[in-house]
Amino acid sequence: MDVDIGNALASVASPGISREGLERLDERVATAHERIEAGRANDEHGYAALNLPERTDPDAIRTAVEPVADADALVTIGIGGSALGAATITDALADAGDGTEAIYLDNVDPAWITRRLGALPLESTAINVVSRSGTTAETLANFLVVREAFEDAGVDWTDRTVVTTGESGPLRSLADRHDLAAVSVPDGVPGRFSALSAVGLVAAAVCGHDLEAILEGAAAEADSLTGSLFECPAYAYGATAYALDARGASMNAMVPYAESLETYAEWFAQLWAESLGKDDLGQTPVRALGVTDQHSQLQLYRAGPRDKLVTFVTPRETTDREIPGTDVDELAYLGDATLGELLEAEFEATEASLAAAGRPNVRVELESVDAFELGSLLYGMEAACVLAGELYEVSTFTQPAVEWAKKATRGLLGGGDFEEAEAVAEKTTLRVER
Repeated sequence: MDVDIGNALASVASPGISREGLERLDERVATAHERIEAGRANDEHGYAALNLPERTDPDAIRTAVEPVADADALVTIGIGGSALGAATITDALADAGDGTEAIYLDNVDPAWITRRLGALPLESTAINVVSRSGTTAETLANFLVVREAFEDAGVDWTDRTVVTTGESGPLRSLADRHDLAAVSVPDGVPGRFSALSAVGLVAAAVCGHDLEAILEGAAAEADSLTGSLFECPAYAYGATAYALDARGASMNAMVPYAESLETYAEWFAQLWAESLGKDDLGQTPVRALGVTDQHSQLQLYRAGPRDKLVTFVTPRETTDREIPGTDVDELAYLGDATLGELLEAEFEATEASLAAAGRPNVRVELESVDAFELGSLLYGMEAACVLAGELYEVSTFTQPAVEWAKKATRGLLGGGDFEEAEAVAEKTTLRVER
């Protein structure tokens, strides 16, 4: 992962940060790096996530999923960090897998769930249910629905299920009782930072992806962590995003220029929002996709309020396809190009458009969208987020707002007495009816 922050400098963009400002900020980066390294050395909660490249055992994951390795489809049941990391990996690497279809049930919309289940060949489908606590309401509800669908179809779900959970809890007990294949969620790693653990890699293993290459890419990025943003791409990104937010760029539009990385933008949104949105601080992440959304959002980014950082993620190499020639004179120039060349031209034009309007943007480059580079990207953005959290001085690894909503939901469903549920009845209404 390489990062170019040139278009975020004050000489180019507003808001922007001067070279002198970066050098002053670099002193804080050095201090933050020391804190991060101490946290890693002591395996502290959250910081332990940055040790996953060297601690995740790909052989253990492959062994655990061996009973379902022949599946034509894998249904991963999880929500938030229990699904987005895995989905990012299998979506990005779909063309390199063994053809296993990866489906993610990360919502409880009944019509959507029913439609997805109805389209699956259950007799050749495997289940991966993911929850550290084993008590996540959405995950357990969907698992019960999926289990019932298997039973109704006469398929033994116990032969087709892998459980990814903590060392104790309802899911662990279920796995023990039914002798289900099971892998452990690592201690000290919040869900949104768990893509490089079994949480993100079980689905990748079932789909035939190269786990070693993913972890090697992450390890290479870990080796680049140093005490200076001028020497570390991850820190350069995290520090620049923080600095621009402090100067008014309170939104961060993540725009990958590869269709296979669309889910990555969703993963990044959770990572950035849930980690940094504390104490009235933090950038609001926005998900977009090049070139699709340059036709729907670029107008705002270029000519709207100056409150955005646009982050481009682009591979240097990609598969290509020629554009057929045409006898329409106005389109003849396309016949001399390829889709890859058009995509690159679209990206460079969009980047230049923002720079010409003085709008800050950062380029994140990958050699290609492969297992190694994806591991590098995921680790790099996690490290960038941890650094930004240190600079904001927020509690990066907690999510109290999420926990509040979980308690309110359980209370509404009769799962206990929670004062948070009482707030629902206190809603202020101003209803306009037809």
